[in-house]
Amino acid sequence: MTLAQLNKALPVELKRFPSVLWLNSRSFYFTNGATIYEVDAKKKQAKTILAYSESASNTDYHSGAQTLAYTIGNDLYIQDENGERRITENADGIVSGQAIARYEFGIVKGTFWSPDGSMLAFYEKDESKVGQYPITNYDTRPASTSMVRYPMAGTHGELASVGVVNRTSGKVTYLQLENNRKTDEFYATNLGWSPDGQTIYLAIVNRAQDHMWLKTYDARTGKELNVLFDETNERYVEPERAPHFVPGNSDKFLWFSERNGVDNLYLYSTSGKLLGQTNFNLPAKKILGFDEGAAFCFVECIAVNPTERHVMKVNLSDLSHERITDASGAHYAQLSPSGKYLLDTWSSIDVPRSVDLISASGRNVRNLLTALNPLEGYSCGKPEIMEIDPGNGYTYWGRMIKPSDFDPSKQYPVLVYVYSGPHAQLVENRWLGRASMWMYSMAEDGYIVFTVEGHGSSARGFEWESAVHRQMGTIEVDDQEACANWLKKQPFTDPDRFGIHGWSYGGFMTTSLMTKKPGLFKAGVAGGPVIDWNLYEVMYTERYMDTPQENPDGYEEAKLTNHISKLEDDLLIIHGADDDTVVMQHVMNLLTQAVADDIYLDFYVYPGHAHNVRGKDRVHLMTKILDYFKERL
Repeated sequence: MTLAQLNKALPVELKRFPSVLWLNSRSFYFTNGATIYEVDAKKKQAKTILAYSESASNTDYHSGAQTLAYTIGNDLYIQDENGERRITENADGIVSGQAIARYEFGIVKGTFWSPDGSMLAFYEKDESKVGQYPITNYDTRPASTSMVRYPMAGTHGELASVGVVNRTSGKVTYLQLENNRKTDEFYATNLGWSPDGQTIYLAIVNRAQDHMWLKTYDARTGKELNVLFDETNERYVEPERAPHFVPGNSDKFLWFSERNGVDNLYLYSTSGKLLGQTNFNLPAKKILGFDEGAAFCFVECIAVNPTERHVMKVNLSDLSHERITDASGAHYAQLSPSGKYLLDTWSSIDVPRSVDLISASGRNVRNLLTALNPLEGYSCGKPEIMEIDPGNGYTYWGRMIKPSDFDPSKQYPVLVYVYSGPHAQLVENRWLGRASMWMYSMAEDGYIVFTVEGHGSSARGFEWESAVHRQMGTIEVDDQEACANWLKKQPFTDPDRFGIHGWSYGGFMTTSLMTKKPGLFKAGVAGGPVIDWNLYEVMYTERYMDTPQENPDGYEEAKLTNHISKLEDDLLIIHGADDDTVVMQHVMNLLTQAVADDIYLDFYVYPGHAHNVRGKDRVHLMTKILDYFKERL
């Protein structure tokens, strides 16, 4: 079906073909504005299913029940063919149907339809005891402030609840979490339904985040039924995915866990009995689905080395596995509804993009697309993926971009791009090596652009990522120092002209390296940096640092106002004035201490922007950053 054919069937005209979800082999639906349309692709006919409020957000549509859940303000609504129904009427500080725990623990939404659409489970949070933080709006005369709920480490957190609404009656039942205790001493996450829609599965994590219990609840009464199993770790446990049931086996499900060092799949019975586990050497990332008889499961995994991603075929009888994608690179696949074929979309530093139809055994059925090099004819360096041994007892994976006219007899200035925090991977064997185009532009201007994955980064397992526990800004800073010194010894780099840039955790790393390792870098640009973990949000910070009361020494060592007096070189701090993730107080405290210590650094604010600078202003941002290095290296 073409865009022209679709527009002919619709009461509105679309400028481009929408993202669609298929109902069956001939029909699909999509959302345009605040309207859901269903289209019969064979008959080239369309009909309006629902038109809902323009004020709605957090929409969640169940196609079988033709019912939409959404939020307006902090309340939950449901709408079907009979119209809109308001489910909650919350007091100030109560929020229903939205993500909780500030999107930690893998939480990306706040509503969950039962399989048949007869019930809707939803997260609810009571933020009434959470501290409020002012965000200043400079567009008004005079400037005005808006207050946001911001739970800082060691302070009151939100109180989590889970409600279940009957779609027909509108009645809400709340799960009896932790004996109905209203406390911020636990988190509720990884909500999932049993295949029959009678039971809700929920992971309960204590506030210390070192103990997790997977529990079941009666969806109709809210009563707790069973504790299936628990997990503990002296550092932290971090469940991020709901149970994934095996089709046709409603008494078996797969569970992701890092308990053996990397994310593996654990097969459980609904009674909580462990039936087996996979034995991946690198983390499993995503379940793609099952074959027709549910004898095999297809899983997207980090494999071969931490920079590659492949599809594994897991035999559910013994949890053994085989890799079915051969080509070196990063494979992102989709499984057909029949479970017989996979659409394998992949790339590497040598292959811009390839889309292959492969069988469940890995046999290549047909190449559907081999993309041409979009940079053909342009002067552009090629990324190098490398394993580095700087001689400190660890090896690291890194990416280096050189100018297209690289001359090994010359010495080039170096720009290091850093993140090195949890849940991030910057180096991957995919097209462009996962680097941004500004890095290639900088390389063409005569720089080497370098990134290395230190401790704290993902893709290498729990021990590597959790090494920053209680000591953020130490081991991962030492990693970057060791790799920078390794690079300074290479004959093609100028050891006196090294710069470093990063954003968010990367901004924290940049500022840490400029202050804790003076002289290592001649210039640095830190965007949206955490300066003091006491001021950062409770869920993330307490997982990796414990509370300020439990780990005062760790917080003090990471607090960069304690180190700014050691700054010797040029440092530019950039912050969004509306940042409600890393609030402006971080950098203001740093500037206050810099003045007190007679330290001169550079500072730039982007009014109207939050934690990232988006839209057309991003051109201004990148020009500002790159010019800073060009003037100082």
